[in-house]
Amino acid sequence: AKEVVLATGAIERPLVFEANDRPGVMLASAAQTYALRYGVRAGRRAVVFTNNDSAYRAVEPLRDAGTRVAAVVDAREGGPGEAAAALVEREGIELVTGSAVTRVLGATVEAAEVRTLSPDGASVGDRPRRLECDLVCVSGGWNPTVHLFSQSQGRLRFDEARAAFVPAESAPCGHGVPSKHGGYGGQRERSAGAARGLERLSECFADGLAAGADAARAAGHDPGVAPPCPPVEEWGAAAPLRPLWAVPFPAGRRGKRFVDLQNDVTVADVELAAREGYTSVEHLKRYTTLGMGTDQGRTSNVNGLALLAVTLGAGIPEVGTTTFRPPYSPVALGAIAGREIGVHQTPVRCTPMHDHHAARGARFVTVGPWMRAQYYPRPGESMMDAVNREALQVRRAVGIVDVSTLGKIEVRGRDAGEFLHRVYINRIRNLRVGRCRYAFMLREDGFVLDDGTVTRIREDEYYLTTGTGHAGAVMSHLERYAQTVWPDLDVHLTSVTDQWAGVAVAGPRSRDLLAAACDGADVSNEALPFMGCMERTLAGVPVRLIRMTFSGERAFEVHCSADYGVHVWEALLAAGEPFGVVAYGTEALGVLRIEKGHVVPNELDGRTLPADFGFDRMEKDEDFIGRRSLERFRAGRPRKSFVGLVSENGEAVPRGGHLVWNPTAPKPVPMLGHVTSSCYSPTLERCIGLALIEDATSWKGRVLYAASPLTASSVPVRVTDHAFVDPANERPKG
Repeated sequence: AKEVVLATGAIERPLVFEANDRPGVMLASAAQTYALRYGVRAGRRAVVFTNNDSAYRAVEPLRDAGTRVAAVVDAREGGPGEAAAALVEREGIELVTGSAVTRVLGATVEAAEVRTLSPDGASVGDRPRRLECDLVCVSGGWNPTVHLFSQSQGRLRFDEARAAFVPAESAPCGHGVPSKHGGYGGQRERSAGAARGLERLSECFADGLAAGADAARAAGHDPGVAPPCPPVEEWGAAAPLRPLWAVPFPAGRRGKRFVDLQNDVTVADVELAAREGYTSVEHLKRYTTLGMGTDQGRTSNVNGLALLAVTLGAGIPEVGTTTFRPPYSPVALGAIAGREIGVHQTPVRCTPMHDHHAARGARFVTVGPWMRAQYYPRPGESMMDAVNREALQVRRAVGIVDVSTLGKIEVRGRDAGEFLHRVYINRIRNLRVGRCRYAFMLREDGFVLDDGTVTRIREDEYYLTTGTGHAGAVMSHLERYAQTVWPDLDVHLTSVTDQWAGVAVAGPRSRDLLAAACDGADVSNEALPFMGCMERTLAGVPVRLIRMTFSGERAFEVHCSADYGVHVWEALLAAGEPFGVVAYGTEALGVLRIEKGHVVPNELDGRTLPADFGFDRMEKDEDFIGRRSLERFRAGRPRKSFVGLVSENGEAVPRGGHLVWNPTAPKPVPMLGHVTSSCYSPTLERCIGLALIEDATSWKGRVLYAASPLTASSVPVRVTDHAFVDPANERPKG
């Protein structure tokens, strides 16, 4: 039987007049907060426009912050209460009563136009007065924050004296009945202080203490003796507020008077809604978007509801309020995710071998949703030293890398082969059991969705791998076609990314390492040829061996149950010690693939076709997803082609750089292509890159410039073939 005390304060509402959206018009409480809390001067010369005494409290903080208050324009004929009147007299501030600011002048505030206000507030005088200023502080009264009370199903009443809605009756709770605010028969809630419409600070303190004691008593506790209210210095009695929902236009003038400053809802919009028949407050909200911004109507709603009532000739209580829905306030990301960023910013996925990598001193990098080992530094090594060492050792001997993050999908069923034949641009029907194929799948618009591998495990079972960042998109793509386009096919899809761990073993000694680790299995070229697959055991663990390469060296992928990932990884390291094995990370993996000229999402960015990389030779004559869309590109302008780049001056090729023939030519300089990937190659001892370029044949062997406006660099590069290492592709097949 817990009680909740809601003591949430009140929010100042603006006054509505022409050009009240200009920079330099702000709430008086906002200007006061800038001065007191942040020491910020909101303007040099201010005019305060108000219909109540609270705005006068901003005068002294504004003065102390260096803002001169030139005048206070008070809509009330009799002006403010004694304390506020004494303040402006003491400060030497002009007090203009029974008047209103009808508009501000200037794109940003340069002056305020002031006119007398009729007793009924329906018109203004003909003679304007100009008050020079660069800041107008406005206050139209205060709205108690009744949102939480309303969310507890409490009933509101309109307080004419405060011109605001305040809590009235709590909602029934259990067998209770509606009760006056604070009774025990209703919902277990208490609103206190300004949230209940109280204005004087001493009253708010006393009300808060009483609400706390009342809640304790209702929960079965002895509240004891309430502490005394802290002493406060308060002004004398305030003069009554004068409701002013919108300052009328002078005769013969029309303009925009904004009610909701965030959604640009004007008085005319409210009037139009009423004429169109949107007389319910809920309809008004949706017709005009009044109160639908991030403040959820805290500053604008009461003004808007009152204007609707005036337009309809009804009372404000009859019009009512909109429904206040949770959350009370937008929830800051920091409240959910904490103050930290980096790994705490988004959910983190780790491979089965993550802790092992960390224990070996790996540095990690985020790749899609995964944390991957980036490199393994030895004592005294920099990042580049470690990356170069790892890449060279793979080229010279052997290395292993964790590839568990690859997307993995099982496709089973009588029509699994037919389904994949329609999905990929390659022929899949003729793929034999125990063989693997590199394949492209396209979107319907003809652009590459993903490149991956298809391995046929059994007659009716295939094992797909996808790019790390594309796994979810590929799975959704396949499910859509299986369920809605070809539901007649007998095919079943299962994402097994988390069920399998993967290790790539690459380098000239990779076969030696695998033979030593695989419990006597025959992994010779005859038993396991390039793009072949077999199932064996490694250190007593069932594994799936697939011979494929990403590095350009002889290589194998070892896939096993995720539970045995660490065991297999450690077994490979132990078996590879005589051959000089190294663990290498994603950085060295990237260097190796750039040296070989393999593509990754940097190149497959959703705007490329298989033909851009010379893979149009893989396209079959039969239909596949995206085939028809490819025809429009064949008949169009020539596309960019895939090439390699070598830095001519030894500087790094800027990533994402624009390829131009002359970076100093008059702008705009025609862009011939762009850099997709770049690195320092320890094998070539040069800075290299990959790029997509127009008219690649004519530029081969010639020098262009990779220009990067972001880094203010321009590097001369020679255009080459994209395969820097083993262009004949003999190493993987040996």
